Amino acid sequence: MDEAEHYSDGALVAVLTTEPIDRLLDYKAPEGGVARGAFVEVPLGPRKVLGCVWGPGAGGFDLKKARCVSHVLDVAPMREEMRQFLEKTAAYTLTPMTAMLRLATRAPGLMNPPSMRKIYLRGTGRPPRETEARTRVIDTLEEYGGLSFTLKELAETAGVTPSVIKGMVPSGAVREEDCPRDLPYPRLDASAPGKELTDAQTGAAMALRTAVSAEAYSTTLLKGVTGSGKTEVYLEAVAACLAKGRQALVLLPEIALTAEFLTRFEDRFGARPAEWHSGVTMTERRRVWKMVGIGGAQVVIGARSALFLPFQNLGLIVVDEEHDGSYKQEDGVLYNARDMAVLRASLCSAAVVLASATPSLETWANVEAGKYQRLDLESRFGPAVMPDMHALDMRGEKLPSTQFISEALARSVRKRMELGEQSLLFLNRRGFAPVTICRACGHQIACDHCDARMVEHRFLGRLMCHQCGETKPMPTACPSCKVEGRLAPVGPGVERLAEEVAERFPNAKCAVLSSDLFASARALKDQIRQIAQGDTDIIIGTQLVAKGHNFPNLTLVGVIDADLGLQGSDLRAAEHTFQLMRQVAGRAGRAAKKGVALLQTYQPEHPVIRAIIAGDEEGFWRAEAAERKMAGVPPYGRMAGIILSGPDVAQVMDVANHLARLAGPLHRVGAQLYGPAPAPIARVRGKHRVRLLIKAEKAAPLQAAISAWVGQVKWPNSVRLQIDIDPQSFW
Repeated sequence: MDEAEHYSDGALVAVLTTEPIDRLLDYKAPEGGVARGAFVEVPLGPRKVLGCVWGPGAGGFDLKKARCVSHVLDVAPMREEMRQFLEKTAAYTLTPMTAMLRLATRAPGLMNPPSMRKIYLRGTGRPPRETEARTRVIDTLEEYGGLSFTLKELAETAGVTPSVIKGMVPSGAVREEDCPRDLPYPRLDASAPGKELTDAQTGAAMALRTAVSAEAYSTTLLKGVTGSGKTEVYLEAVAACLAKGRQALVLLPEIALTAEFLTRFEDRFGARPAEWHSGVTMTERRRVWKMVGIGGAQVVIGARSALFLPFQNLGLIVVDEEHDGSYKQEDGVLYNARDMAVLRASLCSAAVVLASATPSLETWANVEAGKYQRLDLESRFGPAVMPDMHALDMRGEKLPSTQFISEALARSVRKRMELGEQSLLFLNRRGFAPVTICRACGHQIACDHCDARMVEHRFLGRLMCHQCGETKPMPTACPSCKVEGRLAPVGPGVERLAEEVAERFPNAKCAVLSSDLFASARALKDQIRQIAQGDTDIIIGTQLVAKGHNFPNLTLVGVIDADLGLQGSDLRAAEHTFQLMRQVAGRAGRAAKKGVALLQTYQPEHPVIRAIIAGDEEGFWRAEAAERKMAGVPPYGRMAGIILSGPDVAQVMDVANHLARLAGPLHRVGAQLYGPAPAPIARVRGKHRVRLLIKAEKAAPLQAAISAWVGQVKWPNSVRLQIDIDPQSFW
């Protein structure tokens, strides 16, 4: 911070708070003054709230009434590049700055003064008497891989009383230590040797090292077939970043991927990095946030929100599986972490690596336009080769209505079992059945709060709404006609598939991988670890299994319904189906044994299915790009989704119609407005939803036009407006 950015005692400063007040608030600087970017605690009404000094105060009121900043927090101030990042993200996504600051300060206890605390870790001993409660404590500590807990956190996570934990300290089973609340992370060894690389990997690694060492902005697509060793290549870029004394961020799309990745990372650099995702404790979240800001964390492995951590000197951002839809935040601040990673890197002169076997069309188009560099890994690492892929035409199958595995696929599964190898049956539907219907009156059981059918989850014994999370017991009688015994499941989910597998392969050891079947992310990681060790014959899974897992003994992938993603009107349906099928097929044959992928389909002649089987990725992208360009949709045009929601459907529709009649600002930039119309899922959590869609040319100043457009309407308190720039889903 230079001298011009410091405000002396009593000077008026503008503070951006985390409260939903869409303007800066003026306060007097405290004794000793305050710097621009400093995080502060300020009074707001009767409360003390978190804020950040944004600049000089505006004044224009009786300065005697100005309140004083309560105190300056003992954390690193916000850097100028972070401030610019928040402002540009807010402008692009049309998000209030207060919401952006909330996103950038998502760590508990930032306003608490530094102090010592008791922490609890796994010791080396065993308790003299191993009760169920004590076993849960040990299991919890081991599941979290050496992370520290406060007494309250450990008790809540393990489901025991604090006295159980305290009683385990004398035996050495649990270690109790006094330590500062937030300590730096172990230093990483940038010079430690990595794995031996192939010639192709070495060339790609050298290119990435050069990009990172330049300490200038660049974006590179690292495209490699599944199993080609992309991770080892970009870890070389991380090593180059550490050698330059800069920080690195690796974004992963799924928390279940972190266990295997952290092990590989520790083997490479001699220590574990900082973690930032929903699976870490609140204590660790605060530690990561503070240490990142002072350089006490060299590398962070995290979910999409890690992009908003206050890095001191960020030199590299890796977005692994960059095509993955989970990088789009669908609630609160609606942003795409892949795109915002590129923005952040451009502001701090960092390199970006977008890694994927099946890149998004947006990334492919940026490479074609010369905006991004591209590196290719065209073969698998070591003796592994890509699996053979075949379509199974289901039109000639005569399966009973309760079966979904064709005879050809069943024979292949039995053959793998005889060879002692693993099979994966993939179906991208959670639960037992997507619809439950009454055969007496035709009634379909729907959610009470949403316009969505409830999904039967037989393992849980309940019906669940996948929109709002509402659950209720599975009824024995039809809620409509009250007739008992006539409710029937329609269509398969992974649980129903598991029942069929148990019936048709009674000697097989099976595992179902679905996010809703595990109480915690750690339990899911443990199941994945067991599968990787070969402790399963048949794996049944949703798209969770397509995300980067390495099962060395898996040689067969069977896709139960390859047509599922092709249904509906989503403009990205073909792209997503192509990516998902290629990714899940890539789980087969990742070691020395060759793999096979069999896709059950009723549309074997569909262009997407043909492209998947043929492996003609470039041909698929070119054809898909030509269609999108002709239609003027992303990435060759711009779109924005507008959702109005509220408890009164008539009021919501009236406001939407009024808004549509005021579309002049949109028309002036050449944008087209479609709607209003009820959203595809027209009611969620009791709120009625109406959608409008905006389409514009690539160069159109869309955000300014939308701001002017919605600014014409005085919004009723009961109607909520949500603006989604570059929507990924259209529900």
